[in-house]
Amino acid sequence: MQTSSVPEQNTANPFSALIKFWDDVKVVAQPYWYPTTAEGRAFADVIRSWGMLILLVLLIVAFIGVNAANSYWNRYVIDIVVEERDLDKYNNTLWLSSLIIIVMVILTTFLRYVRKKITLDWYKWLNNHILAKYLSNQAYYKINFKSDIDNPDQRLSQEIEPITSSALRFSTALLEKVLEMGTALIILWTVSPEIAIYLIIYTIIGNLIAIYLNQAINIVNQQELAFKADFAYCLTHVRNHAESIAFFQGEKEEFNIIQRRFNNVIETAERRLNLEKGQDAFGRAYQSAISVFSMFILTPLFIQNQIDYGEINQVSFACFMFSNALGELIGESNIFGRFSSYVNRLAEFSDALQAVSKKPENVNSIQVIEEERLAFECVTLQTPNYEQVIVEDLSLSVQPSGGLLIVGPSGRGKSSLLRAIAGLWNAGTGRLVRPPLKEVLFLPQRPYIILGTLREQLLYPHTDRQMSDSELEEVLQQVNLQNLLTRVNGFDIEVRWENILSLGEQQRLAFARVLITRPSFTILDEATSALDLTNEVNLYQQLQETKTTFISVGHRESLFNYHQWVLELTEDPHWQLISVEDYQQQKAIVTASVRTDCDAN
Repeated sequence: MQTSSVPEQNTANPFSALIKFWDDVKVVAQPYWYPTTAEGRAFADVIRSWGMLILLVLLIVAFIGVNAANSYWNRYVIDIVVEERDLDKYNNTLWLSSLIIIVMVILTTFLRYVRKKITLDWYKWLNNHILAKYLSNQAYYKINFKSDIDNPDQRLSQEIEPITSSALRFSTALLEKVLEMGTALIILWTVSPEIAIYLIIYTIIGNLIAIYLNQAINIVNQQELAFKADFAYCLTHVRNHAESIAFFQGEKEEFNIIQRRFNNVIETAERRLNLEKGQDAFGRAYQSAISVFSMFILTPLFIQNQIDYGEINQVSFACFMFSNALGELIGESNIFGRFSSYVNRLAEFSDALQAVSKKPENVNSIQVIEEERLAFECVTLQTPNYEQVIVEDLSLSVQPSGGLLIVGPSGRGKSSLLRAIAGLWNAGTGRLVRPPLKEVLFLPQRPYIILGTLREQLLYPHTDRQMSDSELEEVLQQVNLQNLLTRVNGFDIEVRWENILSLGEQQRLAFARVLITRPSFTILDEATSALDLTNEVNLYQQLQETKTTFISVGHRESLFNYHQWVLELTEDPHWQLISVEDYQQQKAIVTASVRTDCDAN
């Protein structure tokens, strides 16, 4: 499901929004920084991460401390230049001034490196953590049916890294700027308590206004992320269906569809820009007023000889430090807004993955028994939402090394039975007896073509299997793909397979996997629909020679030649199991009856 989905924000109660935000942060950050489950991170890794974080805090404190000390040193040097005018004394200060500069450069460089290193480590772990949840328990499949989460690929590829980078950037900026503002206030208090008190009151009022302005921007950031994800999905959809669009000559319609989604992105971006314009104006005015108003106090004091020029310079430096820190902190609030939006979407995604991975409670589900046979025992299969019964009280056993053909009208639920065998759908009642899934190979109508080399294509899903080139060449010849090796220049070249292979060639490649894997059971969902009869005969003969037990879904009459039994899905939710000979005879009688009626008319 890929529809625009913009979560609503609770603007009426800021405290509820803050609690919700904190809960989302715990979902994203707690497994890395404070794991509480046995399968969490190793203790040594957690200690290492905290060690890096403590080092980062110490570097920030050291940088602010050196900066504050530098203000007193500069005051001392300026007094030497302006008050004492002692050149020798001034020259003696140069070595320490140079040392302070070198120390600050080293601290700044190391601080940025440590912050980026923490960000990278956290991003690497968080990406693997979410990806593991996405690919475990078939959550990547179930989330399409049991959740309204939009654009999971976007959330994985583009919305995890900004969380870690924004979190570290905002956290370090908050700590650094608060310490700078506190240091500036201490410096100012030693010179002029009036200015320090003024700045404290001014900061409280300004921050309340900034919080109010940020609330609206956070909502727009959330909407913009969702619309960008829809726009990206639309472009991916065009790429994946390029040939179909070209056949229909649907470029104009596709452009209109893309344009609608792009307009949503632009409109939201314009709203964000208008809000940020007001926020930037407030921030600039708020920052500038500090130095302007402070002069109303400093200038009279200097004229009355109550402070010297060095103190004025130190107060000016402290005011600049305070106003600059405050301005950067207000600027970082935009980063915090985007961070909260990313966190909300990732936490929502993580919760959805966890929910679809859990076994549903207080609902009926088909019991799966693993044995070296395949049988349905009084199985009633329903759709995953339990709204429709697909087949009722199905009981049959597939004979070893035999073949079962499933037929019925389009949309009747033939492929749904295969999903039940694979464990993808389990809503219903009864018992399903099947071998372990590692002994079963599924061949869908449109084969899955991986991103990899020809060798990996053939060996999938067991790409670590060892087979010589000559053995693989023999398999290609068996499925009539002997020319493919020349076309792609070897087994170990990665190409864009969907642009090179026709659907028929892809189906033959899928059969090659069967001949390599030789599974105990093979499930074919119209796996020869794009093949001519000659290739179909060859592939089914190869399949029979592997002594695998197979189940096929299909409509072609030629498929009756390779199966002993037919399972026909008739009127909802009825079915009948009949031998191929009896089924063909039954259909021949019906066909003859229809022709007789037509002749009579």
